[in-house]
Amino acid sequence: MRVCTTYGSDMPIRKGSEMHEIRLDVFDGIPDGVGDESLVTLCGKDISIIPKDFKGLVDVGDSLIKTEHRKIRSIHDFERTPSADEIVGMLSEGDQEISKGAFVASSFKDLKSILDASRRLDRKHVLLGMGKIGEVTRIRQRVLGNEFSFGYHGVSTAPGQLSADEMEELGDDCVLTGITGHPLSHSKSPAMQSAAMKAAGINGRYLTFDSPDLEGVEDVILGYNIRGINVTIPYKQEIMSHLDHISGAAVSAGAVNTIVNDNGKLIGHNTDVVGIAYTLRDIETSGAKAVVLGSGGAARAAVFELGALGCKMSISARNADAASALCRDFGIENGNFGIEDADIVVNCTPIGIVEGKYPADITKLHEGQTVFDMVYGRSTPILETARIRGCTCMDGSDMLVGQGAESFRLWFGRKPDIDAMKDALR
Repeated sequence: MRVCTTYGSDMPIRKGSEMHEIRLDVFDGIPDGVGDESLVTLCGKDISIIPKDFKGLVDVGDSLIKTEHRKIRSIHDFERTPSADEIVGMLSEGDQEISKGAFVASSFKDLKSILDASRRLDRKHVLLGMGKIGEVTRIRQRVLGNEFSFGYHGVSTAPGQLSADEMEELGDDCVLTGITGHPLSHSKSPAMQSAAMKAAGINGRYLTFDSPDLEGVEDVILGYNIRGINVTIPYKQEIMSHLDHISGAAVSAGAVNTIVNDNGKLIGHNTDVVGIAYTLRDIETSGAKAVVLGSGGAARAAVFELGALGCKMSISARNADAASALCRDFGIENGNFGIEDADIVVNCTPIGIVEGKYPADITKLHEGQTVFDMVYGRSTPILETARIRGCTCMDGSDMLVGQGAESFRLWFGRKPDIDAMKDALR
C-alpha cells in the first residue's frame, strides 16, 4: 500500500512517509524534505505559488487549468456518491496525470458505484468514499487500482480517514470483517471483534457498514475482499436472499447474523443460537416454560435454541401474522401460558433501543423468573422491572460475546480470546 501522509495542521512532516500531501490551506509553503513524489494541494491558492522546479504532483482541484507541473485534478462531492457512469465520465475529462474522486458514501450501493467505476477507468486514478462506510475504500488501494491512498498525521483532513500509522500497518492484504445493520451507532461489536483480532495477532480491521438497504451488499463483500460480515437489525432475514448458501441452523432459525466469504461463495450462518445457549448455560432449561417477546429474526433464533434446550414455549408479539408463522414453523401451540406463568422470559424486540411498548405486560414479572433481554449496554424497562421484582436478570452482553466468538471461529478457524472480548465490552 502506498500511503500519502496528509496534515490537518502545520506541523513537522512525518518521518518515514513515502509521500506527503502539503495542503496550502494548512502550510504557507512547501516544507523542506517532502521529496519529489509528494503532492501539493492548492486549496484555492494560485498555482504561481508552486516553484517551477517542483517535481512533485499538484492537485488543482476541479479545474482544467493548464500547467507544466505534474497535475492531479480532483472532484469532491460532500453530499452523495454519483453512479459509476457519472464517476467515469467526470474523471475521464482533462489532461491531468491522475484523476481523483472523493464522494460521501452512505450505502452499499455507493461502495459498489466506486468499485465499478474503478474497474472501468482507463487512466491513473484515486477513488475514495468519504464517511464511516467509506473506510473500506481507503484500505483497499490495490482493489480499486488507486495510485495511492491517504492517511493523516496529527489531525484528520477528511471523514472516514485512518491515520498514516494505521494504514501502513494494515497494508493492502489485511483481513477485513465488519457488521451491517441500520442504525449501528449503538453497536459494540466493532470494539469487541477488534479486540479479539488484536489478541489473536490478526492484521485486520472490523468495519461498520451502516446502510439504509442491502442493495449491492454481495458485490461489496466479494469485490472488496471482505472475509465476513455480522448482520443485525433489521436485515437478519432480508440478507438471506443475497447469499449463495445458508447453514442448517440458519435455515431452521429462519435468520442469518453471520456471513462467511468462502473463496467467493457467501455462506450464511446463525451464531445467535450459540449466543443464546451461552447466556443460559447456568439456567435449568429442560421442561422450563419460556415466553419469547417478538417475532423477528432474533425471536426465531431464540425459539429454535430454546426448543433445542428443552423448553416449552409461548410467543407474544405485536405482529399477529408473524407470530402465527413462527408458531407454525416451529410447531408451537401458542397461548397455553402467559408471561406470569413463565420460568424464562426472553425479550427479542428492540424496545430499549427504540421507543415502544412490549408485547406483554411486564408488570406481571415476579420473583423466581429468569429475564433475558437481548438488548445490551443499557438499562431497559423490562430489566428495570425485573430487578425490582426479584427476577434473575441477564442483558444481551453474554449473548453478544457468545455469538461473536462463534462468528470469529467461522471467519478464522480458531477460537477467540473470550476475556479480551469481554474486556472490550466493559
